[in-house]
Amino acid sequence: MLTSTERILTTHVGSLPRSEALSDLLVRREAGEAYDADLLDAEMDAAVRRSVERQRQAGIDIGNDGEQQRVGFQTYVPQRMAGFGGISRRPRGREFEELPELVAYLTRRFPHRSRHQNAPACQGELRYLDIEPLEREIARFKGLAAAPAAAAGAFAESFMTAPSPGIIATTMLNQHYSSHEAYLAAIAREMRHEYQAIHRAGLLLQIDAPDLAMERTMLFRDLTDSAFVRQCELGVAAINAGLEGISRERVRLHVCHGNWEGPHIHDIALEVILPVLYQAKVGALSIELANPRHAHETAALKANPLPADMLLLPGVIESTSNFVEHPQVVAGRIAAAVAAVGDRERVIASADCGFGTFANREWVIEPVVWLKLKALRDGADLASARLWGRGAP
Repeated sequence: MLTSTERILTTHVGSLPRSEALSDLLVRREAGEAYDADLLDAEMDAAVRRSVERQRQAGIDIGNDGEQQRVGFQTYVPQRMAGFGGISRRPRGREFEELPELVAYLTRRFPHRSRHQNAPACQGELRYLDIEPLEREIARFKGLAAAPAAAAGAFAESFMTAPSPGIIATTMLNQHYSSHEAYLAAIAREMRHEYQAIHRAGLLLQIDAPDLAMERTMLFRDLTDSAFVRQCELGVAAINAGLEGISRERVRLHVCHGNWEGPHIHDIALEVILPVLYQAKVGALSIELANPRHAHETAALKANPLPADMLLLPGVIESTSNFVEHPQVVAGRIAAAVAAVGDRERVIASADCGFGTFANREWVIEPVVWLKLKALRDGADLASARLWGRGAP
């Protein structure tokens, strides 16, 4: 995994805004409706090319395809794996039940959404069907990222995301296996195909595991904190099983409390789950440290020091507001993360979460996303000047 002895590197969490045309085609494909496959291919080519170019222009060091080729970060899985059908009817978070006005607001704002609350359920034995769609994603990204016209601004390193067994299990609910643990084991066994394919392609693998924090307010909201920690341990064990044979230095783990604009008053404290997150056999941990609900949690990192073999990818720009962070604010957040870790070379500046988690559900308008990523770069440069003793503007 890339590090630097000279400056703070920049990355992001994965998903970036999709065009309306691409989103509509992806949603149609997910719903099993008629769509123009050639047109979808052309839209994905254009979208990945644009995503790569805009990341480079913003100064991102470690980039990806923006998840332009997927309808959602985890809900694409039933398109590639046998055993899913029907509807899950996933429970909403506590705040949505307590604040019906929030539900009404979201319904008005996002009337045409992909299937993330009503995704298919697991109704039979899981079996991965075809790795070719993922291989096409990888080939498209690598081909466009290496295009001669863009070679001068190539990413220093590239990554690709894949969902954790836990977030698949809590999105596509279990109606077949004898227990949640058995379901996790089956998902880990089958998702290993994707994890290995991304690794074989020479890309950093990012495991997206919001379940390790977010599900405290959703599927597991009736548990105590200690009981939820036990569920997190099962989730991390499933991740580790799926990663078997992949060096931890080639894997990063993203954990968050859910990427929506809401009060988040029931989010579990980072300090409660952090020791479990450290059990993951990964080389880097990506967490939220920018939004108003979690910006204080560098204190948890001081109380529970980051393992020596892990990097930290702190969120220093947030992903649900059209405010553009001032570079000085970003630099201050980076400095706080470095102070918590105690090593400037083990911190890579990032975002709280993705900017295009699901098709047709972007909180931040596209032009502002690029401004935020530019502020991330500018803030990292300010922080680098201070941390390496080169002075600051």
